[in-house]
Amino acid sequence: MSGGGVGPSGVRKGRLLVVATPLGNLGDVSQRARESLAAADLVACEDTRTSGNLLRLLGISGPRLIAYHEHNERDAAQEIAGRVRDGLTVALVTDAGTPAVSDPGFRVVRECRRLGLEVSPVPGPCAAVALLSVSGLPTNAFRFVGFLQPKSAARRRFLSEEAKDAEETLVLHESCHRIEALLGEMLEILGPDRVACVGRELTKAHETVKTGRLATLVPELLAGSLKGEFTLAVAPRDYSL
Repeated sequence: MSGGGVGPSGVRKGRLLVVATPLGNLGDVSQRARESLAAADLVACEDTRTSGNLLRLLGISGPRLIAYHEHNERDAAQEIAGRVRDGLTVALVTDAGTPAVSDPGFRVVRECRRLGLEVSPVPGPCAAVALLSVSGLPTNAFRFVGFLQPKSAARRRFLSEEAKDAEETLVLHESCHRIEALLGEMLEILGPDRVACVGRELTKAHETVKTGRLATLVPELLAGSLKGEFTLAVAPRDYSL
């Protein structure tokens, strides 16, 4: 795979490649992702240590790494878009999964679009889609809501006002620090008969995926390990197993 190409004027055209990387299992990296990372002049990443280790595991040593994360994304987005405008091929990655989906990336893509620069997806792993595919819940209509607000009052308001009467499957992420509280709130507000699916450490060695009524699902989950990354899917209000 070559770089950004050359325009009609003979000037090299830059491009931004939005590259999905494995959630945890290195075997999930696509051949196209490997080629894109190897061909990039620059890799914009959430954590240079994490992405640097991934490149080493893939045997890639060429591109320079630049940090792009939630604390510097406003300034870094302009810098990265400037590199693309100057003719560089930049690969945008996150620590795991697809950039800009509950991870940094939106602002740099927006800036490149604003400048009329080429932006191409290199699709692959995405935790929300991975969980949906194995949940057994309806997938004809779903809404991804990312991470809920950290404060309990805001989470409870979402569950009461949006999730309780939802007519589509809702998909969200939660950290290990708040998963116990969220599960308790779901059981209380959505009720014991609401069906949900909870995935922990998707594609990793200790992956667990459980689907069931909250009345049985929540106690079962709380009795096990609550370490790692969680993705949850909540079935529509009228769905039953």
